[in-house]
Amino acid sequence: MSSFQDASRSSDTTPTRYPPDSVSLPFARRKDLENPLRHFRSQFSIPTRGSLTRTNLESSITHNPDDSNNNNNEDEPCIYLCGNSLGLKPKCVDEYLQAHLSTWSAKGVTGHFSTFSDSPLPPFVELDRVAASEMAKLVGANPDEVAVMGSLTSNLHLLMASFYRPARNRKGRYKIILEGKAFPSDHYAIESQIQHWGLDPEEAMVLIEPDDGGGVLISTQHIYDVIDHHAETTALLLLPGVQFYTGQYFDIPNITTYAQQRGIIVGWDLAHTVGNLPIRLHDWEVDFAVWCNYKYVNAGPGVIGGVFIHEKHGRVETEKDNNENDTQEEGDDKLKRNGVMEKIKYRPRLTGWWGTDRSTRFDMSNHFIPIPGAAGYQLSNPSATDLAVLMASLSVFNQTDMTTLRKQSMELTGYLYHLLTPSSGGQLDPGMDGDHDTGGKDREEEKKRIEERIKDSFEILTPSSPMERGAQLSIKVHPPALLPIIMRELSERGIIVDHRNPDVIRVSPVPLYNSFEDVWRFVMEFKEAVGRGLREVDGR
Repeated sequence: MSSFQDASRSSDTTPTRYPPDSVSLPFARRKDLENPLRHFRSQFSIPTRGSLTRTNLESSITHNPDDSNNNNNEDEPCIYLCGNSLGLKPKCVDEYLQAHLSTWSAKGVTGHFSTFSDSPLPPFVELDRVAASEMAKLVGANPDEVAVMGSLTSNLHLLMASFYRPARNRKGRYKIILEGKAFPSDHYAIESQIQHWGLDPEEAMVLIEPDDGGGVLISTQHIYDVIDHHAETTALLLLPGVQFYTGQYFDIPNITTYAQQRGIIVGWDLAHTVGNLPIRLHDWEVDFAVWCNYKYVNAGPGVIGGVFIHEKHGRVETEKDNNENDTQEEGDDKLKRNGVMEKIKYRPRLTGWWGTDRSTRFDMSNHFIPIPGAAGYQLSNPSATDLAVLMASLSVFNQTDMTTLRKQSMELTGYLYHLLTPSSGGQLDPGMDGDHDTGGKDREEEKKRIEERIKDSFEILTPSSPMERGAQLSIKVHPPALLPIIMRELSERGIIVDHRNPDVIRVSPVPLYNSFEDVWRFVMEFKEAVGRGLREVDGR
């Protein structure tokens, strides 16, 4: 078993065999009772059907899952399957955020160095270091290989400034390989970095296009073939761990090794991977990675991001400089300490004061000596408010582990796939409203006709193999005119998913707060929405 397989699935790899009643609500509820993670759901604020439509913030109170006496339809929790876009708020965020605000209120600037015995947070100045150490557990890294800083695209620019150093005469390595349908911000960042070096993106950007016969998926072998074709002229390979549009999970360790063996630096955008799948960035010897923390990490919209830099690139070495007149090399610095001139060697980068040695940071000496590891890439002091929220979210992950979460995620998404595919044998009612209820035999024939059309009106773009996907399934509907109708119908039924024009719906059951009943109800309502959409498109 490869390290990729080992990190991506549980030890039980037997395909799930569903019983005949698997399309029923009682089956979904039985599965929920067997779920070892079911208690986590109560730790999240789940929007209610009513709160989604209210325009008054004060009255938009989220549902309390423990309140079993509330029969008001508006107070029912919505079905939230959108963790791939924005994770739900952990309830403990309130405690952590209030602790941060109270520290600021009580201590002002001295809060940077003040400790409270009853606070879940360290002093402001220590927040980023402690958060990075906790985050390292999620990404399979040493604590000093992770920094919590910036946002995804700004971090990508910072790391490319260090790791993409092309030969501008095009006689060496100058190309960047990326996927053809990369997330737009990644594409823009790469394109602008190439232009910054005075190169032509048309020549320096190598786009990997799908190779599945006119589809949207990219095989590992095809990635290898592209790497081989451009190996001698490629400086950087940058791919997503999980593709945002299709939900395809790429073979991070093997692709990394393959490219590195050909002299190529390898970086990964893990926006849809961190908190979703178990990864081992240190063991896989990934050169660098970036991610956001507002999707599966549940730390809030636009919250501070994260970076990984392998320890081999984060070293800071000091040696005695016997010749003070030597020409200074890029990425080196010279410093006179205790009467001795020393040469400081480190990887070239853009620098800022928060990345300098912690012991001398407040000396204001203007002699930059980076913190060893990823922290040496930090620029400005990070938002303590963001870090407080992130620490709250990470406290939830500390109650379990990614292997356990992955196992439950495979079951939830596997059940979703099962109910959406014809092989499930499911006969979920596609919806027959009163205007078209002709009764008796005619009604049954009409229902069967619509059921067949529903089956032909959508397809799953995401790989069928659980090993090649995370939580997300991407559903393509056709004709595209169905998409706005389906999204309207789902919204009215209290179901939150997201879409990508012109014809794709993304659905992500998250094991920390979603249930099998959520999945079952979504599929039932989705098929009814498709049925209604078909009738509207037909002009009926």
